Amino acid sequence: MKKILFVVGLLLSPLMATARPLLSLVDIQGIRENQLVGYGLVVGLSGTGDKSQTKFTSQSVKNMLSQFGVQLPANADPKLKNVAAVAVSATIPPLAGKGQALDITVSSIGDAKSLRGGTLLLTPLKGVDGQVYAVAQGNLVVGGVKAQGNSGSGITINIPTAGLIPNGGIIEREIPSSFLTSTDVILNLKTPGFNTARNIEKAINNVFGPQVASAESHARIRVRAPHDANQRVTFLAMLESLDVQQHKSLDKVVFNSRTGTIVVGKDVKVHTAAVSHGNLTVSVVENYNVSQPNAFSNGNTTVTPSSDVSIDQERGKVFIWPESKEGTSLQSIVDAVNSLGASPNDLMAILIALDEAGALDGQLVIL
Repeated sequence: MKKILFVVGLLLSPLMATARPLLSLVDIQGIRENQLVGYGLVVGLSGTGDKSQTKFTSQSVKNMLSQFGVQLPANADPKLKNVAAVAVSATIPPLAGKGQALDITVSSIGDAKSLRGGTLLLTPLKGVDGQVYAVAQGNLVVGGVKAQGNSGSGITINIPTAGLIPNGGIIEREIPSSFLTSTDVILNLKTPGFNTARNIEKAINNVFGPQVASAESHARIRVRAPHDANQRVTFLAMLESLDVQQHKSLDKVVFNSRTGTIVVGKDVKVHTAAVSHGNLTVSVVENYNVSQPNAFSNGNTTVTPSSDVSIDQERGKVFIWPESKEGTSLQSIVDAVNSLGASPNDLMAILIALDEAGALDGQLVIL
């Protein structure tokens, strides 16, 4: 068993404030991106499209051909190795207008082997409300490639079933924004905090006069803004250059339990604490013994189990850091654990124990 004893000095770590541009701390309500999605067909593939068992691809082709006056028999099952059904997605920038171009992402939803060399046919893109806001069409740019021989062996580089169409979409309908119609401008803090919200309120009122900004909560500030569009743009340009003192929050300790990755903020400290952590290894080995009777003894052959149980408990080590005015940083603990060859899971167990004891001066986040 490995045992680690930590004696950590007391730390007083005041939260400090740093000056940052206002619009780097907040999002303006009504100025946001919007996601679009659609279903389409990619044609012109070199035999790498969906297979015949992908029924919705053949149905989509039949529906498309019927719109152009081509009628196929009801029981027809066309072989469409050069066609692939795809999901098409795009993001509309804030306050985008009609006619603006969008970058398009195309991803296969069937069993196509590759979209390389394909062309996306005209595809409507819908928002969350079901309305069509853009259309997409064009030649795909695919970064991946797949090559396969007759024996079934092959090689794949990157992802050949997804591609891009730069400027392949056109906005056909504008998304209404409350920023253009609301009498006030709402600022939403990216990192909520009462001190930061209060500092933003003071900074705006000091420049534009009292009662212009009002902090409604730790995450929202309401600002009275001009109604005229030109004046509102000028007003926000002035806000953009306004510096605000951001109250620094606690640094974080982030642990990804799936990968064992640990990221520790540089200002994370530990208060006075004593932590004992050990590993206990218990091994159980099952063996079976065969008991064979002597000849002519009329006995029966039997199998008897035999278990060997061992407990491995190694001696621990003691680490002592002298108490100082600056306190002891978490880096000292990390170095001590690493010197013993402990795993990230061991370190995480220590951090959780320190956090539960109230000795960890930082926010613990487990992914």
